[in-house]
Amino acid sequence: MPTAFRRSPAVRIGLSIAVATGLYGVSFGALSVASGLNLWQTVALSALLFSGGSQFAFIGVIAGGGSPIAATGAAALLGIRNAVYGMQLNMLVHPRGWRRFVAAHVTIDESLATSTGQTDPVEQRRGFWVAGLGVFALWNVFTIVGALAGEAIGDPKQWGLDGAAVAAFLALLWPRLQSRDAAAIAVVCSVVTVVAIPLVSPGIPILVAAVVAGILSWRARPGDGTPAPRTAEETS
Repeated sequence: MPTAFRRSPAVRIGLSIAVATGLYGVSFGALSVASGLNLWQTVALSALLFSGGSQFAFIGVIAGGGSPIAATGAAALLGIRNAVYGMQLNMLVHPRGWRRFVAAHVTIDESLATSTGQTDPVEQRRGFWVAGLGVFALWNVFTIVGALAGEAIGDPKQWGLDGAAVAAFLALLWPRLQSRDAAAIAVVCSVVTVVAIPLVSPGIPILVAAVVAGILSWRARPGDGTPAPRTAEETS
């Protein structure tokens, strides 16, 4: 590794994030198989969808008896945030040619956080690529490990894993409920989901809750006393 890379703070942070996040792919692989998907379907989800929250939402709906269409809708709604990330990262990373397609695929929470956490433009680009590509490689490797382990376990209900996908998704969500607004939106969406469960088919309640969350988040946008987010120019 070149000396500049060894001394780069963005590279060190990106690698550490890649290892920590990649290891969590084991749980996704095992829970995906426990939810009824086979090895190749699980591998395809990690390689093609590649968005942790969306992947857990997908298998959570499937595990709850929802249809693939409802599961896809839930995953898509959660994946919208990556498109928002892309607009900011495009200004920071400036990918060209085929790199634009790769950059779009590895635009995730971790690559955004690593990139925007740096002030030097070179470090911002290094952080984005190291975190994005590192997470992609390790997440997919450990997804396979988890899926193979899940197949070896057998019937998930014997081990109490039939509800584990939902629990894993809640574990991802909990650290994000740091503000009062976020916690309030979560409570409202929880109530909406509980009310909708006996009224609609499996998988639809989470879509209803996602729409409600989107509306409430939009109403709580900057301009009502909430500090406006910093722009790329302000953070560089």
